[in-house]
Amino acid sequence: MRDKIRVVELFSGVGGLSYGFSKNIAFEILAANEIEKDIAIAYSLNYPNVKMINKDICDVELEDFSDIVKSGNIDLVIGGPPCQSYSTLGKRRMDERANLFKQYKRLLHMLNPKAFIFENVVGILSMDNGMLFIKIRKEFEELGYKLEYKVLNAVEFGVPQMRERVFLVGIKGDMRFEFPETTHGEGKTPFVNMEDALKDLPVLKSGESSCEYASLPDNDFLKFVRNSISLSEHNAPNNGAHLIKIMETLKDGQSKNDLPEEIRPKSGYGNTYAKLWWKRPSTTITRNFACPSSSRCIHPRDSRAMTIREGARLQSFPDNYIFYGSDSTKRLEIGNAVPPLLSIHIANQVQKMFEYKQQ
Repeated sequence: MRDKIRVVELFSGVGGLSYGFSKNIAFEILAANEIEKDIAIAYSLNYPNVKMINKDICDVELEDFSDIVKSGNIDLVIGGPPCQSYSTLGKRRMDERANLFKQYKRLLHMLNPKAFIFENVVGILSMDNGMLFIKIRKEFEELGYKLEYKVLNAVEFGVPQMRERVFLVGIKGDMRFEFPETTHGEGKTPFVNMEDALKDLPVLKSGESSCEYASLPDNDFLKFVRNSISLSEHNAPNNGAHLIKIMETLKDGQSKNDLPEEIRPKSGYGNTYAKLWWKRPSTTITRNFACPSSSRCIHPRDSRAMTIREGARLQSFPDNYIFYGSDSTKRLEIGNAVPPLLSIHIANQVQKMFEYKQQ
């Protein structure tokens, strides 16, 4: 019997990227590193058999993996540094977080895996006029890795959200990696839209909550996420009367510029105080998916801020996936994650890569 592919995840977050590898019997996730305590707890609640190294990656040393390394080599390292410094939605700057890839490289050198997967936002490609990504690739090539990279959009893999991410794959030896073929889009299965993803959840008004589903799952996406008997985390934020008026006035897909002048907010970008589309996939969600003043995130059917469960659904997290901490921490866990459905496709391709080597 072939040995399992031994995996370590860095910058693990709540474990969205781990999901696909955990569900594929070819892999064994041995350890994960996450700096934030509550997020590390959330990861461990979902992956109790994985050793969690809850510390700043700058302080992680080989001794943290000593019990793992003694039992065999590490085959694969996955994960990507925090994306805030690279995101085109925020203030882009070459700060300490922008250079965390050097810590990733340090641990790659230390663990010497046969391959790695480095994931991040597309903004990393243009950071520092494109020089940062060139530098990152050069640093990894210095360790002897052959590199391939591609931008993948989660919506093309059955996730109900437009979410582009860069995947940089490094390989040593004679292995060959092929990026997954898209499953949804023109000429293929139609994109999963918000109605497809959320229609079985009960209607809520601002401040309301429910723990019961409204209907049975009737499409492939709902059959994937509906693995829980009771509904959790479906609590609508309790907003003030003025914001509720704004949200109820907006029609499907409209933004603050479509509002009557007497209630139109005087500040905010064009995609703030904006309603999503019921018959389209969601736009990219962030940690602010319940804050209409920060992003386009108003529920298109219910005219309110999004619940934690809805944010998790739009990332394709199954309903039994556990989030931990305050509501703001849970939203951070969800907004920063790799969608589990996309991670399944990545893991399957990595499995093929290792099988190719053994032929």
